Amino acid sequence: MVNLVAIQQPLINFLMKLAGVQTQKVEIEPGTYMNFWVPNETIQKPNKKTKQATTNPIKPNKPVVVLIHGFAAEGIATWQFQIGGLSKKYSVYVPDLLFFGGSFSDSSDRSPRFQAECLVTALRKLGVEKCVLVGFSYGGMVAFKMAELYPEMVKAMVISGSILAMTDSLTQETMKELGFSSSSELLLPDSVKGLKTLLSVATHKKLWFPDRLHKDYLEVMFNNRKERAELLEGLIVSNKEDIPHFPQKIHLLWGENDQIFKMELAQNMKQQLGENTTVEGISKAGHLVHIERPCVYTRCIKKFLDSLPAEDEPKK
Repeated sequence: MVNLVAIQQPLINFLMKLAGVQTQKVEIEPGTYMNFWVPNETIQKPNKKTKQATTNPIKPNKPVVVLIHGFAAEGIATWQFQIGGLSKKYSVYVPDLLFFGGSFSDSSDRSPRFQAECLVTALRKLGVEKCVLVGFSYGGMVAFKMAELYPEMVKAMVISGSILAMTDSLTQETMKELGFSSSSELLLPDSVKGLKTLLSVATHKKLWFPDRLHKDYLEVMFNNRKERAELLEGLIVSNKEDIPHFPQKIHLLWGENDQIFKMELAQNMKQQLGENTTVEGISKAGHLVHIERPCVYTRCIKKFLDSLPAEDEPKK
């Protein structure tokens, strides 16, 4: 039987190219590669004689925004409603993190640090020198780690439905409150019922889709299950870890009805992160705020980006 989610891929590729991005695979090291959606204008055209693309990347000609997805979907499924609104003024890059979409690694490292290091290596190979990160949920934790490790590359961040790190106590408290025994039980559903429960928890307004579509989504979006379970285990850190200092401006952009990471957590994070951090809530939206209120969410991102100091012209 035809998978209704999978057969949409050619159409999505076409629409995303119209929106300003297309796919490119980047080798980080032997055995580790990341799939990216990169600006159309940075794609190398093959030499007419050799029909081979040159190896030197075409650097972006606008300020760079990197959109980092969460745990239940790959990059383009997460950010499809934001790309068109941002790509006119910004060079938009959308990675698939390792073990999502077309990205994979034979390394045994499952830490957010490894994801961040691979992401930076890939961006540099794509000619990106400085960027603003937009991180959602799991992608927010990767963004925080990337900003901590590479402050010279990360100019600012927008973080939604995420935290600095998953501590033992917070994980247990959050899962108990939601009625789950573990993060894997919530975030790695293996049945239509489980996926419906995840969507119910992640949204403010309940969404209805036929069971067939839920089943097809499970088949396409929840591969590499063993590795993803290990990623969740790799998130848990000691309750005593120090909070890093971030020199970047950070905007916490939240769904006011987020049940997974509540608005209260965003307010607490602002106090921890200091005066460079601002908080904004979007009403009538849950954890999936960028999907439930896409136009409002994109406007908020653009307003924050407009508030940042102008960059020097990118080097050609």
